[in-house]
Amino acid sequence: MHLAYSFLTRKFSPTEKQLETAIKQVAPRISGETTMWKVWIGIHISHSMGLVLFGLIYGYLALCRWDVLLRSHFLIGLGLLWLVGYMLLAQIYWFRIPLIGVCLATRFYLAGIVGIFARP
Repeated sequence: MHLAYSFLTRKFSPTEKQLETAIKQVAPRISGETTMWKVWIGIHISHSMGLVLFGLIYGYLALCRWDVLLRSHFLIGLGLLWLVGYMLLAQIYWFRIPLIGVCLATRFYLAGIVGIFARP
């Protein structure tokens, strides 16, 4: 959804037109080779790609390579840390709907971990 919003809508555009005009012209201090607008859009797209990649990798492991995921405490822990990181980002920087979504995903993930290690 986030990726579609980045490419197909103006949902991430500022509500004030003057601000949008300004950030399309102003470069960040780190480089004059881009604008704050391009950085803004690029961050949204790369963020979306990271979420999609996480879902694809862990979805594939859960559906097709369960044995690999089951034996790897590293991958299980990494997935949990990744989701907790997104929860912190959502709590600090985002808004309510993404926070709810990532909290639900983390709870389901934790339930899966408990289910794996609780069975005899």
